[in-house]
Amino acid sequence: MTATLPAKTALPKVRRISFPFGDPEPIKKYYADDNIVMSQLFAMLSYSFPPGEETFIRSVRRYSHLVTDPVLKKRVAAFIGQEAVHGLQHRELNEKLVALGYPYKHLLEKGGKFWEAFDKVLDEEFPRERFRLYKLAELAGTALGEHFTALAAERILRSEELQALMSDQSIKDLILWHAFEELEHKAVAFDVYRTIGGPEWLRVLMVRVAGPLLVPTFTLLVLGTVFATDSYARRHPLKVFKDGIKLLRSPLVKGLRKDIALFGRRGFHPDDIDTTPLLEEWGAELFGEQGRLVDHLK
Repeated sequence: MTATLPAKTALPKVRRISFPFGDPEPIKKYYADDNIVMSQLFAMLSYSFPPGEETFIRSVRRYSHLVTDPVLKKRVAAFIGQEAVHGLQHRELNEKLVALGYPYKHLLEKGGKFWEAFDKVLDEEFPRERFRLYKLAELAGTALGEHFTALAAERILRSEELQALMSDQSIKDLILWHAFEELEHKAVAFDVYRTIGGPEWLRVLMVRVAGPLLVPTFTLLVLGTVFATDSYARRHPLKVFKDGIKLLRSPLVKGLRKDIALFGRRGFHPDDIDTTPLLEEWGAELFGEQGRLVDHLK
């Protein structure tokens, strides 16, 4: 059964775009306004985006043949296109981050390749129904991941404080573009899950188990990596502590756990959080006639 879509659901647009990372000014090691923890956090996320988005694409594409609603079909195609372009641009940035000493590349690439091979085996070697619950859980996880990134995107686009932390212009432009498109397609995976009859109990269970762990897990991973791999940070633990407190008190993290929990409310839809005015504002700011990123479009 095809679900009825909310009238305000956005139709995403695929934009071929490129950012001149490190040109004309080289990227500084702590490119987030000299905040060590914020710089490490975004580096970790940037490395995770290409393999993560490939997983998201596979989980949605696996069920796309069951989508009959013509509007949702277009949104699925645009979601896949946007996620693919995100991966390309983050890979380009990640090569620059490798040169700066950020250590995540090989670990996350290997993890992504393992997950891709695992999914391929499930789809090609085993009957679809035998692992139906796992595959539905992967799609529900994609919908949850899109909810998490949409919440972060909304905070970034609303907060001048967070935008001011992005002191490298090319990285700032990448983040603003990525955040904008995350809001455009925030409900696609959710609507596919609902359309194919994904059980509400599974979606609710996933967020209730994973939701409370997201912020503390990322915090521990970032701090552990900082002290394990960054000699400057080890010599200046007080600065790391202050930078970490600043991040935890920032609009990016403050209240995030409560908003993540919204996904676990029965009957919730991502468009219950109305970001239409924000999309209109930033659509003009980034891609209007005098938009700041128009010259980056291919």
